[in-house]
Amino acid sequence: MQLFEDIRPYNESEIPPAMRRMAGCEMFDTLSQYIFPDEDVENVRKMVLNISTVDDFQRKVMYPLNRLIIDTSVEKLEYNGIEYLEHDKRYLYVSNHRDIMLDSSLFQFIIYNNGFRTTEITFGSNLMHSQLAVDIGKANKMFKVIRSCNSREFLYNAMILSKYIRHTIMEKGESVWIAQRNGRTKDGNDMTDQGIIKMFCMSDTLDLKRSLSDLNIVPLSVSYEIEPCDFLKTRELYLSLGRKKYVKQPLEDLNSIITGIQQQKGKVNINICKPITSEELDFKYNVPNEYYKKVASLIDGRIYENYKLYNNNYIAHDILAGDTKYSEHYTAKERERFVERCHQMLHQVEGEKDVLMKIFLGIYARPADNKIRNTN
Repeated sequence: MQLFEDIRPYNESEIPPAMRRMAGCEMFDTLSQYIFPDEDVENVRKMVLNISTVDDFQRKVMYPLNRLIIDTSVEKLEYNGIEYLEHDKRYLYVSNHRDIMLDSSLFQFIIYNNGFRTTEITFGSNLMHSQLAVDIGKANKMFKVIRSCNSREFLYNAMILSKYIRHTIMEKGESVWIAQRNGRTKDGNDMTDQGIIKMFCMSDTLDLKRSLSDLNIVPLSVSYEIEPCDFLKTRELYLSLGRKKYVKQPLEDLNSIITGIQQQKGKVNINICKPITSEELDFKYNVPNEYYKKVASLIDGRIYENYKLYNNNYIAHDILAGDTKYSEHYTAKERERFVERCHQMLHQVEGEKDVLMKIFLGIYARPADNKIRNTN
């Protein structure tokens, strides 16, 4: 366990001290009023101070936060595939990643409501910008993924992460949620990084098929009618044109988290895909990288197949293609509203409007491209 000391979530003995720090921090009143608007702040403080377990924290703080987000910014939360899961089995959920917090958080809400244990969740070290963020994350079963390091440190950290994921599923008896790639998809083109597959195998390289079969991989396909932070993603992609390296400003990730929480998202769908079987992992290959690539492609296919496409996706696809091929999926009024919203969002971004519009539309069109291509 010493090997995982720096990255693991809090254990039960660490929860009470974390709650005391949380209740005493300068942001507590603001957070309390947001999550529990009808409660007296001091009553919320007492409630937090009495939390002594991870399950208590998730039930008394994170569940109400998810409920609030859904009630105030989601028109309808839909899900499918819960029947593929067994209560006594542990899984490695590999999800497409559109929002820093919501992809994993809404999934926890769904499985909790269906009687499953919540999962441990990856938590980028770049998000640990304060003790409060660390306490909330680690009390919420989140474990650290170290970002921004040199190549030697990267390999070492990847090995530790691989061992921790395997330990958590096979020995600790907890499931794990992880994104299919490092960081959110900005341009709408969800693709599993084969480096993630390689990382999964690093803790057991003798038999790659067995290594992945042991983890019980379940792809998750997350679809938003209104893409979280769509205008912020457009800005970042615009500033990255010409292979310029985009440099995040201080607290930019925090701004994305807040925007993702507060921005209206319309309908949201989370599809739990069929678990990947041992037979499906029986690929022939000459070198390991070929194998990792094939597994990544298998996961992508599951995610694309299970996308829920909304009218915005079809509208953006048709606008970029210059036709009305998928017009049966939307009305003229819906197309007009979507275009109007595009212009409203892009007024918040400086740059060439034609280029910005193409980027913005691409974020919505690519899920349709991928599903259509995968179906064909």
